[in-house]
Amino acid sequence: MSASAMDDTTSDTANAPAAEPQGSSIPIESLLQSPPSVENALAPAPAPITDGASHVVSDSNPAGGHSAETTVDVAPASEPTATEPEPKLSKNQLRKLKRKAQWEDARDDRKRKRKEKRHDRAVRKREDKQALIAEAKAKGVDPSTLFQKPAKPEPAVRVPVALVVDCDFEEYMLESERISLSSQVTRCYSDNRRARYQSHLYISSYKGMMKERFETTLANQHLHWKGVKLIEGDYIEAAKAAEQEMKGPDGGQLIDVLQPRKGAKPALFRDEADATPQAEAEPEPAEDLKSIVYLSAESPNTLDRLEPNTSYIIGGLVDRNREKGLCHRRAREKGIRTAKLPIGEYLEMASRRVLATNHVVEIMLKWLETGDWGKAFLEVIPKRKGGKLRGSAEEGDTTGADLDDSRLEDEEDDDEHGEEDQTTTENKNGNKGALESDEMQVDTDAVANAPVPAT
Repeated sequence: MSASAMDDTTSDTANAPAAEPQGSSIPIESLLQSPPSVENALAPAPAPITDGASHVVSDSNPAGGHSAETTVDVAPASEPTATEPEPKLSKNQLRKLKRKAQWEDARDDRKRKRKEKRHDRAVRKREDKQALIAEAKAKGVDPSTLFQKPAKPEPAVRVPVALVVDCDFEEYMLESERISLSSQVTRCYSDNRRARYQSHLYISSYKGMMKERFETTLANQHLHWKGVKLIEGDYIEAAKAAEQEMKGPDGGQLIDVLQPRKGAKPALFRDEADATPQAEAEPEPAEDLKSIVYLSAESPNTLDRLEPNTSYIIGGLVDRNREKGLCHRRAREKGIRTAKLPIGEYLEMASRRVLATNHVVEIMLKWLETGDWGKAFLEVIPKRKGGKLRGSAEEGDTTGADLDDSRLEDEEDDDEHGEEDQTTTENKNGNKGALESDEMQVDTDAVANAPVPAT
């Protein structure tokens, strides 16, 4: 054989594929499609792939040393094979959704009505002024003497007393009641800002629907509030923060009504004759909790006066008296002193002694101004509740009547700035809704002198 022939033979041999071992003549494609072996059948199944990505599957043949790779697209295992039916809403839920939609649709109409009401009120005032001027001229009186500018109000004074609105009751209230509480908290701030003597105002448990409503519907107006603090912690945390503030350089002025007096009753006294059946002596509170008092109707103690460097807790619970005694139980569980306002000692009530949260705050502020519970109750409690001083029916009738209408206008103005502070009562009753919706009964724990049977 020539050299060139040998070279050709060598080249062909080198380029020829290597001979496969005996018994391995099955193509690799058929191996990939063959059924699993006995060992593979007995092995545990691999964990399902849930990410839906492409995965590379490797198949090797140890006998021949060959391997093959193929890409497999795996669909996510979490996708349901059949569409699950949506939960069916009850008729009551559908009605609520319908009412809510109607309320939202009527937002612009309510705003227009409020604007018209302000315009009509301004027109009435101008007409009344013109009538007074004409009458004065007819009598020969100088009209300028009729409209003297009111004296400039004295600057507000901060005092070392804290009022804490405990809003940790969202789970006990309906949606409309939560909305009403948001409005009442707005009024608490407004009353404190306008008061002659301002307290350290705290809103505790500021979270959930109230926080959402303040940040959305009420357009974050609370960010511009002064003299009030909204915290997510509970009322004890708020009271301790208030105590630090009251004892600091900005704690406030110790006004006359807060000064200790010789021979005066204790700030909290127990009236055995008026004790409620479930009223029992309260244990001594812990040292760091002695400056906290929770207002509660079930308390065996009556509040005689406010004390400096003390936090008074007001239950922010709008529930039409369903959860009776809830605030008192919570306070007792944490070893907090409790007390009730002395409504029964000063007033004769024709209806239930249940007030809105903002009215309780206003009563406390009025006491700081006057030092007289009777005057404070008469100036704040609406006349429709029929409150009158014990032994002085005339004073009770006139004072309450004079104040009720003026407060109604002031509260309506507050709602215009608060944007949608009323519940659907306004939509049904027009002007009455502004007052009625925000005086939805708060738990008797807030103010009553004795438990009141639910109606």
